[in-house]
Amino acid sequence: MTMTALMDNIPVTANPAWVIGYLNDGGFDTQHVNALKKISGANNNVLSEILGVTPKTFNSYSKDISKLKIDTKEHIILLLSLMKKGSEVFNDQEEFNEWLNSPNVFLDNKRPMEFLNTISGIKFIDSRLVAMEYGDNV
Repeated sequence: MTMTALMDNIPVTANPAWVIGYLNDGGFDTQHVNALKKISGANNNVLSEILGVTPKTFNSYSKDISKLKIDTKEHIILLLSLMKKGSEVFNDQEEFNEWLNSPNVFLDNKRPMEFLNTISGIKFIDSRLVAMEYGDNV
């Protein structure tokens, strides 16, 4: 499957029922990890910190997902969904990635990327993107 086809399968807003179904269908593979690396533009150290694993462990996921826990798979799926949403809101993936990595006065001068280490943080940043769609300064 190409990265484009993979991302076509990921919804802009992944509701819990869809995520559970997707993970139970066994469609998750190393391409999801590689897509996250490519789309986010983040290095292994940053992504491993977000996922709460060592860089070496994260790097191994791009070759073999047999030891990847279900909650980490969920985290990756939700990050991919957020990347897709951000790309749509900003009309450009690179601009969204820049926004993620820039201190934001509306987030107590934290970078939005700093919130992505939890599912609640991903939902929070997603809500900020929805607010931007409706004209809020975020």
